[in-house]
Amino acid sequence: MSCRLLLSLACWMLCAAAPSCLVADGPLKIMAVGDSITQGGGGFSCYREYLLPMLSQSGASVQFVGPQQDATSRHCGFGGKNTAYLNRIAERVAREYPADIVLLHSGHNSFSRDKPIAGIIRATEQMLATLHEINPEVIVLVAQVIPSGKLPKYAYIPELNEEIARSVDRMRERGIDVYLVNQAAGFDWTTDTVADRVHPNSSGAKKMAQRWLQTLQPLLARTHATAPGETEGN
Repeated sequence: MSCRLLLSLACWMLCAAAPSCLVADGPLKIMAVGDSITQGGGGFSCYREYLLPMLSQSGASVQFVGPQQDATSRHCGFGGKNTAYLNRIAERVAREYPADIVLLHSGHNSFSRDKPIAGIIRATEQMLATLHEINPEVIVLVAQVIPSGKLPKYAYIPELNEEIARSVDRMRERGIDVYLVNQAAGFDWTTDTVADRVHPNSSGAKKMAQRWLQTLQPLLARTHATAPGETEGN
């Protein structure tokens, strides 16, 4: 048996044995999903503008995909929309913009008085099931969302984040390749948001990008895809 064949066989066996082993013919496709915090805006910063150069500097070869586009990258961020909306469009978007990895940060745009947590969790789990059904190999990074000082509207967020952690455990038990990213840890709305006490300033956006990167790096390191350093935003 030739050395090349032995090497190919060894790589295949390692990939088969390892969880979340990504194989692609080109850059790995990443879709950022969420609300205005993912979409970005003129008066605040967005984590994508920092995450892309971080990925490039780490040698990752990725391409951001999605139905929306700005100067930074393509994405699936919709300002003012909640998790129920993202769940409704998930099937269409996943089919039109196939992704290897999904970054989901969604939980805002509800009101504490409406007791929204159960509905947010239900929509999140339905969305993950849809993504998995369309692509059983998809990896989803689900964020515990950043806290907000806009109270009492967002007083539910700490409890929501506890439920998101439990939900991720449940979805993993169902065979979905999902990882929890604690975006709330270390994020201080008094110093990391703009005047509205909701959207990140540059400090907050950098923190978010770093949190995503910490979880992405070991996943990307297991890829057998492409030449490093080719990070595509648009």
